[in-house]
Amino acid sequence: MSKPLDIVFLFDVDNTLIDNDRVQADLRGHLEQTYGVAARDRYWEILEKLRNELGYVDYLGALERFRIETIHCPDVLRMSSWLVDYPFAARLYPDALRAVKHVQKWGTAVILSDGDAVFQPRKVERAGLWHAFDNRVLIYVHKEQELDDVERFYPADHYVLIDDKLRILAAVKKIWGERVTTVFPKQGHYAQDQKILTQLPPADIELAKIGDLLNCDLAAFLKKQ
Repeated sequence: MSKPLDIVFLFDVDNTLIDNDRVQADLRGHLEQTYGVAARDRYWEILEKLRNELGYVDYLGALERFRIETIHCPDVLRMSSWLVDYPFAARLYPDALRAVKHVQKWGTAVILSDGDAVFQPRKVERAGLWHAFDNRVLIYVHKEQELDDVERFYPADHYVLIDDKLRILAAVKKIWGERVTTVFPKQGHYAQDQKILTQLPPADIELAKIGDLLNCDLAAFLKKQ
């Protein structure tokens, strides 16, 4: 009798467990209401430029650069409090935590995210995800380049990667092959970008929303991909 497979479920955060598009909409609204349209647009320009430089969204880094440009406007200093105190738990997708608990019946659930070393961990903590994942949290700059590290921390016979970015799913599938089942919850603006969808191979499993993970049984993740 063969032993059961060791399985690790790797969950992305932004637009996979947390509705990050809504978070960004709230941030835009706050910037406009508090500092004006010009400040909102300038901050977002800096944010996008920094994203291109770093490969991830650095909200606090963008704020530092924005502050240099507005050094004589002390009100800007309070923007950091709005960011770090944001109620991320209220932006979890419906059934996100239930989905995590659902797969924990079969294996270990781990957060695998990209981001900075301050705001992204704070987001995970404020959302209640650090607790939900029993402190199993990995945050990199380019997570698809860190799979050896993922295996070192969480060795397994098989991995299941749940991510809203088809680019990430395709990159990991190319490296791990049949050792990974890729799951694509079609949430957020990246998941709806038709140009991306037509240029990349489909994931092994597509879901309309993260809550649909509750309808998947173990066999769905272990079918020959």
